[in-house]
Amino acid sequence: MEQFETIVEMDAAHILNVFGEYDKYVKKLEKYLDVTIVDRDGGVRISGSRKHVEQTEAILRQLLELSKRGNQIQEQNVDYAIEMSMESNNDALLEIDGDLICHTVSGKPIKPKTLGQKQYVDAIRNNMIVFGMGPAGTGKTYLAMAMAITAFKNNEVERIILTRPAIEAGEKLGFLPGDLQSKVDPYLRPLYDALYQIMGAESFVKNMEKGLIEVAPLAYMRGRTLDNAYIILDEAQNTTPAQMKMFLTRIGFGSKVIVTGDASQKDLMPGVNSGLDVAAKVLHKIDDIAFCTLTSRDVVRHPLVQKIVKAYEAYENKELSRERTRPQQRDTKDNSYARKGKGRFNR
Repeated sequence: MEQFETIVEMDAAHILNVFGEYDKYVKKLEKYLDVTIVDRDGGVRISGSRKHVEQTEAILRQLLELSKRGNQIQEQNVDYAIEMSMESNNDALLEIDGDLICHTVSGKPIKPKTLGQKQYVDAIRNNMIVFGMGPAGTGKTYLAMAMAITAFKNNEVERIILTRPAIEAGEKLGFLPGDLQSKVDPYLRPLYDALYQIMGAESFVKNMEKGLIEVAPLAYMRGRTLDNAYIILDEAQNTTPAQMKMFLTRIGFGSKVIVTGDASQKDLMPGVNSGLDVAAKVLHKIDDIAFCTLTSRDVVRHPLVQKIVKAYEAYENKELSRERTRPQQRDTKDNSYARKGKGRFNR
């Protein structure tokens, strides 16, 4: 195969960021795209087949532009850039990076990191109710919290209400010590963590004392009407259909609702339908209600998490296909027995 070569000019100030620690990002590009990348006096030389060299060049130019914009390049950026290049979508990273939601208390920018996340954020902006569904690590809750805090700071809403069903993850913890708040806090800890990181502990406590931020279990929503509020229901896969209906009918004027959940991680009793599943069937045709489904490719935690999610998806799909074929096999077997029996009877 004829070798092709090109050079990407890159300042030394950005090379470390783009190449990664111990050149791990470049090594990943070399492995997946079968190219050779060498840094020579500010010029990054890429050699290999023409197609792969052009793909690698496009990826490096995207990563370089991200670095020039002040971003710290992460492994997820490189993985996603490779995935998008396979689909000939070489502008995806830069398009996503242009959507700044807010900054954390430490000054870190919060932006969507995948096209799925970008569609999720846009849906939140354009609809009154949004259902964000997908596996762990796709940023469903974190992005929803960032949007809520941004709206609160911009005086678009008067308060933020965060809620989730108080259900243990597959184990019974028994009676918990302390007052009512102490009993429900463990279930709401993920919401507190996001609030502390984005808003800061001091600001969060101050607004919570004023009643402008409320974190409560889902059971506390009954009988209320929630006006001018940003309301987030987390872990919605653990709601019953009755709880989901109760929650959605609390919405008042000037409010926005985000419902997040992962249908593959239900902690309901066997045989109990999930309110999230039922809502997806009942409400999907109503205007101003959007359903966004994130997938394993939208996982933005450690790359290993994405591999774990994909492995479980493959396993569950395999088991599901087995379950679908078993009844047919039994029917075929039963019919053969019936035919044999009928033949013996006729004799």
